[in-house]
Order: sequence, then C-alpha cells, then structure tokens
Amino acid sequence: MSGQHIILLIKMTYNKVLFHIAKTLLVFLILSTGKVLFAQDSIPDYNYMYKGDSRIDTILTLNYQQNKRFPTIQGYRIQIFKGSGNNALNNALKVKNNFEKRYGLPAYITFNEPYYRVRVGDFRTHMQSIHFLEIIKWRYPLAWEIKDNISLGIKQMKSP
Repeated sequence: MSGQHIILLIKMTYNKVLFHIAKTLLVFLILSTGKVLFAQDSIPDYNYMYKGDSRIDTILTLNYQQNKRFPTIQGYRIQIFKGSGNNALNNALKVKNNFEKRYGLPAYITFNEPYYRVRVGDFRTHMQSIHFLEIIKWRYPLAWEIKDNISLGIKQMKSP
C-alpha cells in the first residue's frame, strides 16, 4: 500500500470519526434540552389589548371565553403510579413531588376507588406522549400512556 493510500485511509477514518462525534453530540443536545423541546404547549397570556383590526380583538375575546368555559381538551397523559391501601395517598404524593421536582412538568393525583393514580403531563398529541414515555421509562418502568382530559395551561387572567 502506498503512502497516498494510507493518507487517504487516515482522512476517511478521521472524517467518519468526526461525523460520529457530531452525530452523538447532536443526539446529546437534543436529549439534554428535552425540557425545552418537549415543553407543554400553553395558551398565551392575554393581558393586553390589541390595537388594530377589531376582528382580531373579537377573535381573541371569543377564544378567551371558550377556553375559560372549557379549560380542558382531550389529550394524553402518562400514568406513573397506581396504588391502593393505607399508604397509597402518601406514596402518590411522594411520586408526584419527586416527578415535578425532577422534570418540571405537572403531575396530577386522581382517586377512583380503591386506587390512587399519578398521571403526568398535558400532551396534546400521541407522539408527544410516546416520546416523553420513552424518556422516563427507565425511571418508571411500569408507566404507560393514557387518554385523558388535559389542561390548556390557562392561568387566572383578566378578560381582554
């Protein structure tokens, strides 16, 4: 093998290594910023008046009134805990608090006799919930996706 062939092989190997490093770095960046990339959608705060076309102001007002009357929509959540018994509520509270501290997403405790459940997230699409389930599956191996009424994320706001 000539010197030129060896140099060419070294360059090709170097390029493959750089490509692999770049690809790994990109995956790491995507996963490490998952909180930003997969943050819950929320409704913007309408604490201002739009100055311009009155039809836009009317649409904003109607949207606000509709969301106030129906603050939930059909969506998806991930159930991470289900338990019954004397300590079920305390266990559910611990799971809820630990989850919210770790992931910064809302968690909800529900009771349907005899079970306490902890469900997390307000995912609007199936893809969002499945993706987040894959992220937390190693920490919550019995977690599963469920259809549920989800919050629109509306804070108490003034009427426009």
